[in-house]
Amino acid sequence: MISHASAVPAGVSDPVNAAILAVSEDRLTGFQVDPFGEIAARSGIAVAVVMERIVAMLRAGTIRRVRQTVMSTSLARGALCAWQISEDRLDAAFDFMSQDDPFSGHVVIRSTDAASPGSTYRLWTTLKVPQGFSLRKHAELLRARVGADRFRLMPAKVLFALGVGHVRRRGLEPGARAPEPAVPQDTAFVELSELEWRVLVALKREFAPDEIALDLWRPRAAEAGVDFETFVGVASELNRKRVIGRFSTFLEHVKPTAGNERVTRYNALFHWAVEPGREMEAGREVARHYTITHGYWREGGPEFHDVNVMAVAHGTEKANVLAHKAAIDEHLREAGIDFSYTNVFWGGRSEIKPSEIAPSAYREFCRSYGVDPETMLAEPGEEGASS
Repeated sequence: MISHASAVPAGVSDPVNAAILAVSEDRLTGFQVDPFGEIAARSGIAVAVVMERIVAMLRAGTIRRVRQTVMSTSLARGALCAWQISEDRLDAAFDFMSQDDPFSGHVVIRSTDAASPGSTYRLWTTLKVPQGFSLRKHAELLRARVGADRFRLMPAKVLFALGVGHVRRRGLEPGARAPEPAVPQDTAFVELSELEWRVLVALKREFAPDEIALDLWRPRAAEAGVDFETFVGVASELNRKRVIGRFSTFLEHVKPTAGNERVTRYNALFHWAVEPGREMEAGREVARHYTITHGYWREGGPEFHDVNVMAVAHGTEKANVLAHKAAIDEHLREAGIDFSYTNVFWGGRSEIKPSEIAPSAYREFCRSYGVDPETMLAEPGEEGASS
């Protein structure tokens, strides 16, 4: 266990912290038996210092959470959800989604620079419900609770990019991209056993500062009710099934942190409407740009001018984010991929948290609101759309 001293630097501009974060944000893929040792090895910084700095940044709020992520798209029904809601109800709806609904993850109030298709949809959330339950029914429950007029569910047909790495992405030149197109990621469901769910629930829970230690997983094995060797074995099998994401230190990238620093100021959701049939090709080209943290094939429908490729980028200057967007547009045209419509939805007030995906947690949530969980089961062939 690492003690905390107030003199330990907790800002992202500190060179030691920056070196740690360049690895710890999004470089540790899969299940890591010794994540802090791995960060130390890759950053060239002693493991004791790595843990001391992570604890300091976590206590200061620079790091908002430390956790082992999971590939929730393989474990739960999910979608990006845009909400049309009156301005007088917008902040209250934001508060409910971010504080009282464990199944809403990213909660962001967005705006566009000019009136455009979809600009009346101000509240955007990621929404997930555990396997077997209905995404639409949950969205309807939320709509009634917050008084929204309409919503649009946009499940990801294909993932092209899923990461963070804000420190690593600082200083990128517009147009900087990988030599090859991004590799698409599958979104097919993976079935888990009761034991695997128990280990996964313990594995994915975020770490408090006092839990940061070299022997990180032994207490979690006890929490899951198994011995350490079984825990590691099951976690490794979950990794083999590709339901484990990365071990990550997530930065508070919008709100001011230690020393009043901001990791980013602008969060941009890019939209493109490319010719039907070229979504896969376009998504792979967009996501090869290093500035992109998230990239998807999603169907926006008529509310959003039939956009079908979406991506997220962050930056400290709006002009720079727009320069990256212009470079991607030009690259798509050079690749022979035209688009009939494009837009940028800027993020304002936001709260980022992992969506709960455990079936037991969903049943408990339903009962707490007087809803029979059985009435929330998915219908055969159910898919998201407008309502």
